Amino acid sequence: MAIRKYLYFFKFSFSWWFINSILSSFPSKHFRVWGLRKMGVRTSGNIRIYQGFHLRNPKGIYIGDGVSIGPNVLLDGRKELYIGNNVVIAYEAIIWTLNHDYNDIHFSGKGAPVVIGDYAWICCRSIILPGIKIGEGAVVASGAVVTKDVPPYSIVAGVPARVIGSREKKNWNYGYNKKNDHTHFM
Repeated sequence: MAIRKYLYFFKFSFSWWFINSILSSFPSKHFRVWGLRKMGVRTSGNIRIYQGFHLRNPKGIYIGDGVSIGPNVLLDGRKELYIGNNVVIAYEAIIWTLNHDYNDIHFSGKGAPVVIGDYAWICCRSIILPGIKIGEGAVVASGAVVTKDVPPYSIVAGVPARVIGSREKKNWNYGYNKKNDHTHFM
């Protein structure tokens, strides 16, 4: 039994290292998406994920159709992360589903799933904490720290993030489309 346990942890550690050291810096975007699907990320494959991303537990991540994920984004799937269709996640955004309980004597982990609605825009260097729901069409401004749910079509900014405006509700027509993309390396 001990050998099986060590092999499991070796496999887990190796996959974590492979995704975050090799796959995330591989120059082919098609290979990156293919590799993520093979490592357990649930997605249609019609996504664009730029180099330098960092994943925690790929099997806990669902990425909808037409999603664009910028460079150096951290996606945490340890407690499940659901990203809707046609979402844009910009440079260096961080999405946590698990953190530490600062009141626990063992500093143990606690968390909850994060859900990001269709057509949401997560701007650069924003942070979304565990258990948050980002509504459809919502905008999280650059540098915001989201500590509470974001209503659909609202714009939040600040630390902690607060509603500062609203976005018009339209029949949005944007998102990554692999069929219209003729680049291979990016």
